[in-house]
Amino acid sequence: MLWRVGGGVRIVLTWLRLEVRRRWVSLVVLALLVAVSTVTVLTATAGARRGDTALNRLAAQALPSTVAVLANQPGFNWNKVKALPEVAAISRFPVTFDFVVEGCPNASTDFAMMDASYGTTIERPVIIAGRRFDPSRADEVVVTPQFLATCHHQLGDTLTLDLATPKQIDQSFEGSQGAAPAGPHVRARIVGVGNTIWDSVNGNGPEQHGAVIASPGLYARYPANMVGTSAGSSQLYINALVRLKGGAAAIPAFRADLARVTGRSDIDVPTIQGFWVDPVRRLIQYESVCLLGFAVAALVAALFLVGQAVARYTSATMADLAVLQSVGMTSRQVVAAAAAAPLLASAAGATLGVAGSIVASRWTPIGAASYLEPHPGIDADWQILGAGWVLAPALVTAASAAAAALALAARRHQATPRRSGVAAAAAAAGLPVSLVVGSRFALEPGRGRSAVPVRPAMLGAIVGVLGVLAAFTFSAGVSDASANPARFGQTWQLDTYLGEGGQDFSPAGSQVLRAVAADPEVTGVDDALVDGAQSGQVSVESFTYTPVSGKRVPAVLTGGRMPASASEIVLGPTTAKAMHVTIGSTIRLTGGPVPRTFTVTGTGFVPQGPHNNYDDGAWLTQAGYDRLFHGAEFAFKFHLATVSLRPGADADAVAKRLTATAAKIKGGQGIGFEVSAPPPEIVGIKDVAVLPLALAAFLALLAVGAIGYALSIAVRRRRHELAVLRALGMTRWQSRLVVMTQATLLAVIGLAFGIPLGVAAGRTLWRAAAGMAPLAYHTPATLWALVLIAPVVLVVANLLAGWPGHRAARLRTAEILRTE
Repeated sequence: MLWRVGGGVRIVLTWLRLEVRRRWVSLVVLALLVAVSTVTVLTATAGARRGDTALNRLAAQALPSTVAVLANQPGFNWNKVKALPEVAAISRFPVTFDFVVEGCPNASTDFAMMDASYGTTIERPVIIAGRRFDPSRADEVVVTPQFLATCHHQLGDTLTLDLATPKQIDQSFEGSQGAAPAGPHVRARIVGVGNTIWDSVNGNGPEQHGAVIASPGLYARYPANMVGTSAGSSQLYINALVRLKGGAAAIPAFRADLARVTGRSDIDVPTIQGFWVDPVRRLIQYESVCLLGFAVAALVAALFLVGQAVARYTSATMADLAVLQSVGMTSRQVVAAAAAAPLLASAAGATLGVAGSIVASRWTPIGAASYLEPHPGIDADWQILGAGWVLAPALVTAASAAAAALALAARRHQATPRRSGVAAAAAAAGLPVSLVVGSRFALEPGRGRSAVPVRPAMLGAIVGVLGVLAAFTFSAGVSDASANPARFGQTWQLDTYLGEGGQDFSPAGSQVLRAVAADPEVTGVDDALVDGAQSGQVSVESFTYTPVSGKRVPAVLTGGRMPASASEIVLGPTTAKAMHVTIGSTIRLTGGPVPRTFTVTGTGFVPQGPHNNYDDGAWLTQAGYDRLFHGAEFAFKFHLATVSLRPGADADAVAKRLTATAAKIKGGQGIGFEVSAPPPEIVGIKDVAVLPLALAAFLALLAVGAIGYALSIAVRRRRHELAVLRALGMTRWQSRLVVMTQATLLAVIGLAFGIPLGVAAGRTLWRAAAGMAPLAYHTPATLWALVLIAPVVLVVANLLAGWPGHRAARLRTAEILRTE
């Protein structure tokens, strides 16, 4: 028995050596196909996984804040908060201007941290290069990698930090009024490059310039330049970041204890995850899903392309092995011999692909995750790479063995070939011979040596058209969303802040808004009061919906209707999800001393403010707002107005005119209107707009490969049939027409099934992506794709038929008939 096994192995190895010598070109091509496929699929899959886990991996090392406590109260007693049992670490910050970086004024500097705990026991930078700052040193900073890239600095460089004067701080200097900070110019050295959750989420991202993380020693050295003089600082807000011992689970207990020790139930306590991190997480998840979809499409294309290469190789090999089988080679030995060379080639290709994927990992993750990756550079995810390294050769070997076994079975059992009803109908209708034969080539698989992969060709054509049209439909949705802020609820073009902390900046606010509403280019004005309510672990930034002079700013709802009474509320979709409620649910909110109950009448988007995102918050009637926040410390946290304009209006010109209108009203000189910035999610969606197009390219490659292979192999395997027809009088042009008919019919089948399925798939995927973002779904318009896809597919199919048609026209009829 062992002798037989050893003899079989020697036979297979002998055949392998022969194959490598005489067919090395085909094996190299197969190995390269496997390598390209492996590196593409593994890089995309590993990149999607790396991006999806970037935030969690950063948070696991950075000791991130759990909540922000926004007391917004001068003279607030933070010692009581520090003493609460849930608090693990706290870092206070004044809500003022801190500094700008000379040479890179757009870099994020956030707020100056007052406590030495910052950077050590809370928001500890995860260092990529260098070291953490010394919390006692004013001249040391850590920067994010994006700062180095956008501001052209490197580790060890010295930055100049421009601080304000105490007088400027007393006058509420913000650095945006055109005047420069006139305080000391502090020289600080970049001692480390790294990320934190707080600084990196706020300061990194598309079209941003990265973050400079100053040491708490900067505040300790220059306190008056951060909080002003003693007279000015008495009116200054000091807020804080807090890390809780129990994490998010401790938030309800912390809020209850905070209300108990401060006597205030209206203190806004947004979670860092809910407000700051979750929007970025959703964008990363969207990008990761897109990248994973690209990997799946690449895998499907690879299965077809590599599968066809394996089928061609095995077909040629089996013709030679048939001779050896006739002199005693067993069926098992034949199958093993046919699979041996593909196994060797695919193993080499998979090894090359894994190596290439490791090298390519330096460019992952993509999009928003790339700014938060705690360990950028080359990364080897062996859970994915190892699986790919094993599966690629295994699949190729299995395909080779299966093809060889099927070829052996086909020789033993000559089944009756399946006939095509379409070809029979064409013949019965008296259509030209070329059309009849071409339809048979396209639809009848044949048998034995004349068998053609009809079903894979049709499936490839359908999947190719479906995928391309789905990708373009999805891409149209991305383009529409990135060009329309209204998809994110922003239906206004101008905004202005009228007050803060219960105090309006001007007593003329109502009069100014009525004058604004009278402008002929203004279609809506909403006079909104904003305050923060709480429900368990969820902060609910609540807005009043109060149209001015009957002119309404459109509200974008994802379901239901706007509130109509004091007991009704509309929630942002993310808020509703966090609270686990739906339309019709009853919720309990705390905004003042007494909790209030509301009925959810709808879900929709709200204005994005300092403490909320567009999908996070609530709409209330004025009566509902007064009911919820009755007895609160302040009448409102923020007072703002949004202004919608008629289509085609010049927003910049209208903003200047409305500001001038306000200035003419007594007390309205301090009210200015600005063009509303688009939601930052628009930039994030634009970042991955290329992925659907790359997906379309891969699926188009799939269709081209499937159809091209079917045309080529049909001419080769059915050359005897063509030779007979040529002997009976078929011309060279008619021979070409046979192949063109086959290509056209495959294209028509792909279009007939692929177009409706592709449009449906693209819309379904975009609807899912809209829910993930979230944004208001709008049916993507793909008119040009629908108009062009049919002629393009038909032209490409007939171009693919060019070379096989040329071969069909040049067949040596006599030689083929004599041989076969």
